[in-house]
Order: sequence, then C-alpha cells, then structure tokens
Amino acid sequence: MVTVDFDPAIPPYAEVVAILASAPSSGVSTTVNLRPVPSGHSSVTVTSTTTNQSVPVRGKIHVARYFSRTVGLSYDEHSLAEQAAVDEFVDLCRKKPLNTKELVQQLEKTLKGQFLFGAKSPSLADFVAWDLVKVSKTPLTKGTSAAAWFSSIDESDLAKKASILVEEALSASKSLSTIANGANRVSKPSKDTMLPSTAPNFLPSLRTILLRSFQNAITNSRFTLTPSDPQLQAIIAESAQAGIHYQCNNAMSLFGKLKAAKALPNGVKSRGDVATTVLSNLDTSDFQGGETTFEVPAIAGTGFINIRVTSHVLAQRVHQMMREGVSVLAPSKYYGKRVVIDFSSPNVAKEMHVGHLRSTIIGDTLARTLEFCGVDLVRLNHIGDWGTQFGMLIEYMSDVAKSGSAEGLDPDSERVADLQVMYRAAKKRFDDDEDFKTRARVAVTKLQGGDPDSIRRWQRICDASRREFQAIYDRLGVQLVERGESFYNPMLAGVVEELQKLGVAKESDGAMCVFVEGREDPLIIRKSDGGYGYGTTDMAALKHRLNVEKAEWIIYVTDVGQASHFDLVFAAGRKAKWLPQDETQSPRVSHVGFGLVLGEDGKKFKTRSGDVVRLVELLDEAKDRCAATIQEYRGATVQTEDQPAPETTGASVSFTPAELDHAAGAMGYGAVKYADLKNSRLSNYRFSFDSMLSLKGDTAVYLLYAHARIASIFRKTDRDVPALAKVTVPILAHPREFELALHLCRFTEAIENLLEDLMPNRLTSYLYDLSEKFNLFYQDCRVIGSGEYEESRLVLCEATAVVMRKCFHLLGITELYKI
Repeated sequence: MVTVDFDPAIPPYAEVVAILASAPSSGVSTTVNLRPVPSGHSSVTVTSTTTNQSVPVRGKIHVARYFSRTVGLSYDEHSLAEQAAVDEFVDLCRKKPLNTKELVQQLEKTLKGQFLFGAKSPSLADFVAWDLVKVSKTPLTKGTSAAAWFSSIDESDLAKKASILVEEALSASKSLSTIANGANRVSKPSKDTMLPSTAPNFLPSLRTILLRSFQNAITNSRFTLTPSDPQLQAIIAESAQAGIHYQCNNAMSLFGKLKAAKALPNGVKSRGDVATTVLSNLDTSDFQGGETTFEVPAIAGTGFINIRVTSHVLAQRVHQMMREGVSVLAPSKYYGKRVVIDFSSPNVAKEMHVGHLRSTIIGDTLARTLEFCGVDLVRLNHIGDWGTQFGMLIEYMSDVAKSGSAEGLDPDSERVADLQVMYRAAKKRFDDDEDFKTRARVAVTKLQGGDPDSIRRWQRICDASRREFQAIYDRLGVQLVERGESFYNPMLAGVVEELQKLGVAKESDGAMCVFVEGREDPLIIRKSDGGYGYGTTDMAALKHRLNVEKAEWIIYVTDVGQASHFDLVFAAGRKAKWLPQDETQSPRVSHVGFGLVLGEDGKKFKTRSGDVVRLVELLDEAKDRCAATIQEYRGATVQTEDQPAPETTGASVSFTPAELDHAAGAMGYGAVKYADLKNSRLSNYRFSFDSMLSLKGDTAVYLLYAHARIASIFRKTDRDVPALAKVTVPILAHPREFELALHLCRFTEAIENLLEDLMPNRLTSYLYDLSEKFNLFYQDCRVIGSGEYEESRLVLCEATAVVMRKCFHLLGITELYKI
C-alpha cells in the first residue's frame, strides 16, 4: 500500500508515476491511496509488502529519487550536476508561475535530445518536469522540441495510468469539498484556476467514502496479518436496522483470524476490542455529525460498527444532483475506459425470436449503464452472416429459381419469413440428398472465393435480414454496430498461423486445437477438413477487439449454454498472452450468461403449434394489450381527427390516436423488458403477459404509473419545479423525507452493484424500492399546501422523478407523464 497525501493545488502526477514504475521489481504494492490534504506539500508513505515497514518520503524530487533507488531507474545514473539542473528547474517553477516563453526556454535549455539529459528513454526526471508543465497548464508552442517531448511523455502508459488515478482523486476531492462546505457557499472556480481533470464532477458514493475511511483505519491498526489477507479488506454493508444506515462488519472475522494465528494485540480480548481498535485509528473528520458526512460511529453487539448518515449531507447531495444533473451520481471508476460489449447476435436468414430477447435487453441495459458512467463504449452485434449454411441456402434458391418449389416460394424474396422457410427446406434436402450436399459445399467454396453471383445472393439475404433486425431494434430503442462473422473471415488463417507459431495451437487428429489446463475438450481453431468454426472466429474477434478496438474490457452477452465455449476462448487468449493471467487485470473479458425464457407452464416458450415465438409477434401483443388496458382502466377515449376532445371527469383521460399508440408502446415494450431484467439473468423465467402487465407489484406498468402520478403533482402547482429544484436545498425534517433522500443518494451504489456483477436486477430492485419509499413519503407528507415545507417537498418529488427517469433510461424504458 502506498499512501499519498497531497495538496489539491499540486496534483502528484510524478509521485504516482514513480510508484507505478517501481512496482514490478520491488516489494511495493501497486495499490495507491490518494488523500487530498490542504497541507501545502506532498508526502508519500510507503508500506512494503515484504517488510510491512512504513517509510515517509516528501517532495517530488525526494519521491522520485526514493523510487529510483528502489527500482534502479535511470534517474540515479545522472550526474550530480544533471540532478541539480532538474532541482533548479523544479525550484524555478515552484517560485512563480511561468509564462509560455519562459517555460519553453527552460525546457529547451535542458533538452539535449528526445528526453532530458539526452537519455534514450524517459527517466523520472522527465516525469517530474512533465508533472510541472501539466499542473501549470501552460501550452507549449507546436513544433518545438519541448512540445514533442511533452506529448511523448503524456502518451506513455505510466503517465496515462497516473493521470487516471490522480484525476479520480481530484474529482472525489472536489465533490467532498462541495458537500462539506455547503453547496450554496461554494462558488465554481474560474477556468484559470480549475484543477486539471478530464472527468466530470462525480460524487463518490456514501459506501465508497466509508470503504476508504475504514480501509485506512484497518491498515493503520497494524494487525499482524499478511497485507493481502482478505480479513484486512474493509466490509461495509447497508443496514436494515431502523436508524442505522451502514455497518462495518470486519471485527468478527478479524478477531477469529487473529486468534487462530495467535496474533491478538495486547489488550484485545474480544470482537468489541477489535472494533474499538479500528475506531481509534479512524480519521474522524467525516464522522462528527452536524455538517460532516456521518454521525459519530457506535459499536453494537459483538463488534458491529454502526454508522448513520447526517441529514445535512443528504440534503446537500440531493441539491447538487438537482443543480448539476443526475450524472454526478455516476460511479467515477469506469470513466474514460474503452469497453466493447457484444450482444443480441441474431442469425441472418432467420427471424428474431424470443430467444434473442434476453441478450438484446440485458446487453442494452449494460451498455446504457456503462455509457452513463462515461465509458468509451463500442456496441457490437456479432451476427451470424457467414458459414456453410449460406452455401446450402444459395444452392437451394438457385434450384427454386430453375424449377420452382412446391410451396411456391420466390427465390428473390426479401422477406425473412420466406428465407427461413427456404432455409429449413434446404437443411432437409442437405441431410437427405447427397448430390445436393455436394453442390452446397461447392457453393460455399464459390462464396468464400468471391464468386460475383454468390456474393450478390448472399448480400441480398443479409440486407433483407438486416432490415427486419433494425425494425425490431427501433421498436426496442436499441443501437448496435454490426460486426458479423464475415467481418473476421479474412483474419482467420492469420490467427491460426499466429497461434501455431506461439506454440499455443497443436494438431490433433488432423485438426488444429488449443488445449488448456483443466479441460479435456480443446478449442478447435481449424477443422480436419481445413474449415474454420466458431472457435476461430471468436479468437479473431478477440484479437481485433484487443489490438484494433483497444478494449480494456470486453463483455459477451449470450446464453449460459455458451459459457463453456467462452471459457475456452478466454483461456486460449491467456495462453497466447493476449490476455493477462490475472483475470482482474486489464484488459479484462467477461461472459454474461443468461437462462431460458419459459412459458407459463414452466416449459420452453413456444406457440401452440410448437414453433418458437417470433419476437415481432410478442411485441405486437404486448402493445395491443396495453392499449386495451389503458382504455379500460382509465376510462380513456380516443379522439378522431374530426372529433373534439370530450370533457373528462374523475379518472377519465382523453388520448389522441398518436398519444395512445405512444403510451401503449412505452408500456408494452417496457413491460417486456422489465419482466426480464428484474429476474436474475442466470435463472430461467416464466413469460406471462398477465403478470408483467399488472398494475400492482413489481412491474414496469406499476412504475410508469408511479412516475405519471408524480408528474400529476406538478400540474397542480403554478411553480416552475425544475427551476425551483436548482436553487432550493431540501429540508429533511420528517423521517419519510430523510428515508427518501437517503435512497436517492444510494443510486450510485445501485449502479456500482449492477456493474460489479453485471446484474441488471440490482437496478430494478433499486427502482421499485424508490417508488415504494416515495409512496410512503407522499402518504405521510403533504406536498401541495404544506406551507413552509411545500418548496422542499416539491424538490424531493422532482428529485425522485429525475432518478426514476434515469433508471427508466438505463433499462431502456420510455417514461410516461400521462396515462
């Protein structure tokens, strides 16, 4: 563990570079803890993973030299005169801000080549100088050696990693400062004094603040266990106990581990003593009640540390969200990362069916959530548009064109339903007719060889499927970039050759295979007949996404039945050293598996005739049922173009045809999505229109009505509620107000939970609980006509609506303001 205390006005880029550079060949952990402290200087405390001794180092030059000695980098190889020159440069920059000309002149004097002192590679001296230029934000003249030098350092891996860590700490520092000082008393800094940061002003979650604080407390408690011991990792959980909001639950497991190791510190005889030790090492600046973040923690039971959040910090956080936007609640750890997500993936010449529903819906929610967190995301649709089946289909279409078919099919049809019928007929003939099978294989060869007529037919098949896929995606509001199997086809031979040269792939029974430890079945990357299969395509896709897309994280969303296949692909990638051996290191790969969609009888979801349910028919029925439900439940009437809107009383609502169509689509498609997403993706779930369209319970229809009910509150007042919410700090005097504000502020944690295990039901549970807490608030706290509380309660209503709408957006559901 390396702890860096730094003045936020002087971000410690060089210190972090030095730490990261030293990690591979020293006992220093790469875990860097950055703590902003208005001390006017930087200090670093290094805890060695081998000796468990702490060594303080202060100042950029001291830091750089300490780590250069640790790792033997080139900084120590320079002469004393050269080191003095860097010291002089640092001192000059520290004494006064330099203008562009002076800064360039000083660099030009020092630069004798691409790097300082004529070195062939950057030393820590370069990173110290780079740090100063970066912090001063002084632009360098294009075309000068100084500008080229700065770019080469700034683009290095060490500088990029350091910048991410520092800028996350700066963002957290700014957010905490705003909360601590009161949003109304903090003015935004001018552009000239803004701290360097590429990330928005994210607010760290309450749980994140607690994890950092208690992790530091546990570390400082000096329990004599291995630093990597899991018992030394802070555990913070939400509490269901009335009046207690979080708990630190380390004491029980720590006491057991210390006792077993006969390493209990003097005076520690119980779990409560362990908890007391941790609390004695807690930085209490955030735990003093009043205008701090938390009340003073208390020990309860057998060592649980109970924590309560202050109403002050909740009110300020809600206010900041309303003033700056709900994006301040997005977790910051994913910002700027390059992620590829592969989902939906239907097959060309086949209609999308209910089996494609889960991949499309789950993948879209994960994609939307990552985008909300500022990820540089690529949404890929790995469609099945290549392979032997196309030779078979093209040959069958050619036969139909020559002699016709008993079914009267048109070989030039561009309806996917017709193509699917022809595909089934072609498959049957392929299985039954040896002559046709031979001709189909020849057709595949011609297609793969670029025969113009074969390519023309293939493209027409793909175009027809693409149009129907897009019609479904448009209805669901899903965006994808098509990157089908055919895209990777030119890369397959090269991938096989590379894996052979690396010694990763070996021949077995005439096939080229990758064998991985612990698995009997290999990944076949070239068949015995010389053909390629899914394994080859997926390895080519993996390589392309890593090397061309520059992905730091690749997510595959397919059914659980493919988990074994992707385990093989990922293992082959590690064996080839395309992926790191440590699965937690970047670039990462994740398979997001999901279960089956079942009918109400618990069996595989099919039509009465036994066919797979077409997705378009399912969506049509959902929409039609919702239109009928709206008209029945609300007593709605539908206007015609020549009919004026009727007078309405009670619950009756008048809709234009377009309004009814919009509402029915939003509710119907939203109901289908929510019914899927609220379940654990790993389990099978029963598809029931009656359940998912219910107006009661955990359904999209119920939640959409809840949002529309909040919108109706605003129609009862002449106040501009969004504008009011930007300038009003809510008053949390009633327990229901406090509970609602606390749940609003836990939105960040819901997003963290979702992305931690890639489970969308973490968000649906949060949304449903939010609606329930709002209902309790609305029952017990009058809004319109509540006198001095009216403005504050309108703000809480608006904050709830804003977070609900963001949840709807992340789930791919269109909100409704009138139902």
